[in-house]
Order: sequence, then C-alpha cells, then structure tokens
Amino acid sequence: MKQRLVIAIVGVAVVALYATVMAMQALVLDPLAAMPGLTLDQIHAGVRETGGRVGWNIAIVIITATFGVGLAVIAAMFGLWKRLSPLVEASIFLGIVTAGAVVNFYSGFALRMDVADAYGISGRDYTVWPGVLYITSLVALITLIPVLVIIRLQSKSVRSVA
Repeated sequence: MKQRLVIAIVGVAVVALYATVMAMQALVLDPLAAMPGLTLDQIHAGVRETGGRVGWNIAIVIITATFGVGLAVIAAMFGLWKRLSPLVEASIFLGIVTAGAVVNFYSGFALRMDVADAYGISGRDYTVWPGVLYITSLVALITLIPVLVIIRLQSKSVRSVA
C-alpha cells in the first residue's frame, strides 16, 4: 500500500507541476517574451483591439491544465481503490505526462496566434519552457515503453502459473 500511495502522490505532483509550467508558460512567460517591454495588460489590450478573444484563450489554457490534474487525481484514487500494481499505476501517470506534449501545443496555440496577429510577429514559442515540457513528455514516453513491456511479461507469467 505504501509504495502505491507514494506513486499516487508523486504522479499527481508531477502532473500538477507539468500543468502549472504549461499554464504559466502559455499565459505569462511566452507573451511577455514575445513582446518585451509590454505588460500583460498591454499585450491583452492589443490582442483585444484586433478582435482576439483573450478571455476565451486564457480559459482554454486553464481548463486543459486543470483537466490534466483532475485526470491524475482520478487515476490516483482509482489506482489506490482498485489496488493496481505499482507498475500499472506508474504507467498511467507516465501516459498522462506523455499526452501532455499534445495538450501543451494546443492549449496555448490560440493565444500565441492572437498575439502574433495583433503585433505582426511569429506565432512561435518565445521561451524555452515548451521545449522542456516536450522533452519531459518524451522521457515519459521512453520510460513508459519498457514499463508496459514489463507489465505485459508479468501478466503472461501470472497466467501461465495459474
């Protein structure tokens, strides 16, 4: 039980950290890096002047980040309730972090494009943080593959013994 509890707590914490960095990057760090010298209020005002929907863009980022954390909490509770093996429980969290790469790209996309349209700049990422998140997701994927193989091998050996 203790090992599963530790995996559940660490898994939720890692997903929450990932979601926090993703949201801060999309909502604060990237717009400020894209438009040095302007405040967030000034950037948002410029986006609104060109018809951008700042409130909607912010809501999408917050909803997607919150959804990931909620999913991790549900996975932790389910794993503890159903007494999943530590490897199965860990694989769920690794899968959530792996999927974070896609969510990271799409969650901040609309705001990046609105800032780009309003100020005539590229819609690219202006900070290193998306790269850090993508690498984190890649490491999770690379770790997930052997974990799934081990789970599969263990399930075959359990069936053959029974």
